[in-house]
Amino acid sequence: MALLEVEDLAVRYYTEDGPVRAVDGISYEIRVGETLGLVGESGAGKSAASLALLRLLEGGGEIVGGEIRFRGENVLELSADELRAVRGTEIAMVFQDAGAALDPVYTVGEQIAEGIRAHEAADDDEARDRAIALLERVGIPEPAARYSDYPHEFSGGMQQRAVIAMALAGDPALLICDEPTSGLDVTVQAGILELLADLATESETAIQLVTHDLGVVAELCERVLVQYAGEIVERAPVEELYYDPKHPYTVGLLAATPRLGDDRERLATIPGTAPDLVDPPTGCRFHPRCPYAEDVCARRAPPLVETASGAPDEGDPEAHVAACLEYTGDLEDGLDYEVQVRDVPDGGTEANGNRPERRQSGESK
Repeated sequence: MALLEVEDLAVRYYTEDGPVRAVDGISYEIRVGETLGLVGESGAGKSAASLALLRLLEGGGEIVGGEIRFRGENVLELSADELRAVRGTEIAMVFQDAGAALDPVYTVGEQIAEGIRAHEAADDDEARDRAIALLERVGIPEPAARYSDYPHEFSGGMQQRAVIAMALAGDPALLICDEPTSGLDVTVQAGILELLADLATESETAIQLVTHDLGVVAELCERVLVQYAGEIVERAPVEELYYDPKHPYTVGLLAATPRLGDDRERLATIPGTAPDLVDPPTGCRFHPRCPYAEDVCARRAPPLVETASGAPDEGDPEAHVAACLEYTGDLEDGLDYEVQVRDVPDGGTEANGNRPERRQSGESK
């Protein structure tokens, strides 16, 4: 059952140079208890799409089209009071910079307790007890003692755990995590990922994970959306995406991912830079950087279609879809890239655990 349904969502930021098309008509759904990854380079519109779910856009951002339905109700039509009831209790967000998300002049425990009092009829003692229990749940040692610590007394990993505890205060059905492991060392990162996986399993909490780290996605997610220049260019179950990527941009991202045991002398790169979303390229937005682009790619915007059949995307969450003219039969030469497979032995330490690892050459055969 779909918990969240996003349909043709469009977000604009208004600047002196013109409107920035940060999110341009994306559609997807998240099911109850599912973990969905949203990946792409910086500037792809991942954070803007996530902030839009709770109408938290700032800096001139505006939702200009589409619908966001949570449990069948359009979030964009809610009043301020109705939206306040959804934020924190139904949908919560773990922001990208945990240090900035915590107020430096209040103790960590009091900031968690404040959220509990805001959403529940709890007195100070009850809110304190709940906050301590949440600190314990997210793995903070000696939670009763750390309740009175200020954010600067927490390490980066503990700050991230505290922000997750704040998000869990209302027992949300959907948790939006915007780069929750950014800037953390790999050991701390592994702990945060394990915590999120436990939440999804134990509480059936649905998670939207926003990241540029494909290793994190392989570890945690069930399905993946690949976003480029404000648009979704590929959607697939996580193993299909890694085993058989269909969009040249996805191939490039995977090729640029370093892995333990990698014997390449130099990592592959995607040439060029992400486009200016005030005036994006015509046709396929990726065509200026695509090694397989043909003339038609600059003229026609590719629709999202099922890669196996070329049929229009009808929203089947398990279908593997991509926005490339290869799958509508409009490319003369087609895509010609190589996928190498290397088995990861049991007990391996690769980012995607013991799952067979796909290494993308991204080069023409």
